[in-house]
Amino acid sequence: MIPLDDKLMEGLLRAADEAGDAIMQVYASGDIGLSVKDDDSPLTLADTRSHELITTSLSTLAPGVPVISEEGELPPYESRRGWDEFFLLDPLDGTKEFVGRNGEFTVNIALVRAGRPVLGVVYVPVRRLMYYARRGAGAWRVTKGSSPERIRVSAREPARGYVVAASRSHGSAELEKYLGRLDVAERVSRGSSLKFCLVAEGAADIYPRLGPTWEWDTAAGHAVLAEAGGGVVEPGGDELSYNKSSLKHVGFIAYGLDGQCPALPKEVL
Repeated sequence: MIPLDDKLMEGLLRAADEAGDAIMQVYASGDIGLSVKDDDSPLTLADTRSHELITTSLSTLAPGVPVISEEGELPPYESRRGWDEFFLLDPLDGTKEFVGRNGEFTVNIALVRAGRPVLGVVYVPVRRLMYYARRGAGAWRVTKGSSPERIRVSAREPARGYVVAASRSHGSAELEKYLGRLDVAERVSRGSSLKFCLVAEGAADIYPRLGPTWEWDTAAGHAVLAEAGGGVVEPGGDELSYNKSSLKHVGFIAYGLDGQCPALPKEVL
């Protein structure tokens, strides 16, 4: 297995930074090359250029380690079920936010071992802001040109009620019912995996998503949140896992609160 060391982390941070620069070039050009994929989700030149840059970097940084990317070919379960480790990428998480030009999109890179993310990088190109973590080394936030700052989730049971990170693009009646049974003081809407980072740095207490997502949407943010002292569980309570036969999650609850999930959907719905 590839060592989880500073060399690997520095290489991944560079790859995310280079991909972010390519994304911003497309963002500034006005010609994003918008098309629609078979699942009706948007695809831009920025998605494909970021994918190409990161996968090329990984082939040099970690030769032989498999890669699953939203914008690459998805290997069948029969060929990936025995993988000891692999990289999981979303080269441009929040394409709808990119198209809508609100700046809330990220580059996501994760390393998964034994079904769990052990390293994650979430880069916000518009803000030149990087979140990153690797197992046993904590979670960090750094803006380009400044010094890294360690981040930590919020304390248990806020007296003011929960601050909830909510998606700009995805809601559901089930989610509203779930939140209606909790003591919610405030909702903070963000696009992409920024919601995981809000919880990881203590700016939100919980991020529930009671609908399908892909594994590449969550892995990098999951790694950051776990090292910041939080957790991510399926609606039934098991820890969110990766490299399943289907790469789709049915939903999840991401939480800070010193690693204590406030309530599962089955407990309040």
